[in-house]
Amino acid sequence: MGEEKESAESMLAEIEKKITDSFEIFDHESNKTVDVREIGTIVRSLGCCPSEGELHDMLAEIEEEEPTGYIRFEKFLPMMTHILMERRYKPAPEDQLLKAFEVLDTERKGFLSQEEVTKFMIEEGEPFTQEELDEFLSAAVDPDRGVVLYKDYISVMAVDDS
Repeated sequence: MGEEKESAESMLAEIEKKITDSFEIFDHESNKTVDVREIGTIVRSLGCCPSEGELHDMLAEIEEEEPTGYIRFEKFLPMMTHILMERRYKPAPEDQLLKAFEVLDTERKGFLSQEEVTKFMIEEGEPFTQEELDEFLSAAVDPDRGVVLYKDYISVMAVDDS
């Protein structure tokens, strides 16, 4: 029993260190606060992939009653620790990502054009901003062929859950 408690405590300490390290990268004033717009980046850097709606709910939980545009570390740490301990917002596994791309690739070409991807990302579901779209395309488009070779991209995008 003593060893289990020790490993849980060391796991907790490790998680809290990861959260602290990620938060501090964006704490430009070194005053234990970050711009509210950076929270999504911090959360994703910790291996979580919440939707925009889920991210909005997280922010509502930790924002000040009178929003200041900043999130305090003392509020972020317990919420994020809880999320990581529960392993919430895990990225989709590779096979699930592949199926999603295959649904979009109705002609079974093995790739999607930039135009197709842009149309899906702007017109379907939760629309992407132009910045998100540009970021995705710069990462996903094969520089030689100018298309999204989604099998290659998925292997880069998928996160090993070890």
